[in-house]
Amino acid sequence: MAIFDYTGKHAEERKRLLYAAAKLFLERGYQLTTVKALAAEANADVNILMRTFGSKENVLAVLVKYVLESQFAYTAELLKGKTEDKILFYAAETALQLHIVESNAHLRELYAAAYSLPNTTEIIQQTITHKLEDIFKDHLPHLETKDFYELEIASGGIMRGFMTIPCDMYFTMERKIARFLETTFLIYRVSDKKIKEAIEFVSQFDFKKIADDVIKSMLEKIPQN
Repeated sequence: MAIFDYTGKHAEERKRLLYAAAKLFLERGYQLTTVKALAAEANADVNILMRTFGSKENVLAVLVKYVLESQFAYTAELLKGKTEDKILFYAAETALQLHIVESNAHLRELYAAAYSLPNTTEIIQQTITHKLEDIFKDHLPHLETKDFYELEIASGGIMRGFMTIPCDMYFTMERKIARFLETTFLIYRVSDKKIKEAIEFVSQFDFKKIADDVIKSMLEKIPQN
């Protein structure tokens, strides 16, 4: 868990605060977790938290970067030996993210906050822009990094919209994923044939179970005391 591997001055304090934040954000949600509660959970003074991170949002920003990188890593492991198609990789990674968000109301709130707050939004845009360029560069060779940044603003907005609306008996998870891929891939000029292939590809995986396993794996790395 790379974000918790710190050395040097205040390293232990930083690790304790991040562990406490991950635990409380999942238990209570972002909005109901106060700076005072974070400090108490980490057995630290509020002043130490503010000196180390500056704000609760900055704590979330560090965790967001870890979660994003973890999503890509889990997806790469899942698809190993199954496909090297980067567009199908994108379909699988985003399907996993939508399932993770759907699994827990607090996770939905965390993702919604991450896609709304200035610092976390910037991290998402920077991280995802480079991923998108890697995924779609061969498909859109005339585009530059700045172009993928601008397109990420559009597709990120679509992701936030789909994450914040819960599934129901009519708007099922299958429909959510299909609609998300249909609308997002239009931005990246993916053909109708390829969109259909991507939707069929992700349908073969039990992403609900995979999402549960991913969340469990993350939680197991958070100390309970």
